[in-house]
Amino acid sequence: MKHILKLKYLIPSMVAVAASFLWVTPTYANSCEGPLNGEQRMLRSDNVANLCELTKGKVTLVVNTASQCGFTGQFEGLEALYQEYKDQGFTIVGFPSNSFRQEHADEEAVAEVCFANFGVTFPMMATSDVTGRRANPVFARLTQEKGPPAWNFHKYLVGANGEVLDAFPSNVAPNDSRIKTRIESALN
Repeated sequence: MKHILKLKYLIPSMVAVAASFLWVTPTYANSCEGPLNGEQRMLRSDNVANLCELTKGKVTLVVNTASQCGFTGQFEGLEALYQEYKDQGFTIVGFPSNSFRQEHADEEAVAEVCFANFGVTFPMMATSDVTGRRANPVFARLTQEKGPPAWNFHKYLVGANGEVLDAFPSNVAPNDSRIKTRIESALN
């Protein structure tokens, strides 16, 4: 009789544990693969972006930016690229960085360059490191897969499934046919 009473109390506990696994499993199964997994604070904001939600199912160009660099003018080309392909399942995520000593220390100044000077509408994250031990998790993973950015405006193309497809150095402009061909291929 003692054993039956113990089972009476044990079975509901076992059911609750099993139910919790069933509830957790779908969340785990739908998690992002690849480097765009996690959260990052948005530029000049307290808002935090879930990169998985922001890029899920989209081909994504990840770019480390700097507002005092000779390549800063590429913001214009990046915005044009974003506008051209955004309705086809494409996005760009910018990561301002002072890893190469060419970014403003003040996020207000960084935001002014991006949003006011160049009219950027694609998501921009808060300033972070993109190289070395302190690299943000996105760039730590990109570095493992395709090597570290050699300079500002290094571009990584990530497929809709999270696979890192390609990397383009700073001197490859956003409107370069190599980037556009690769984006179009990934979108199809």
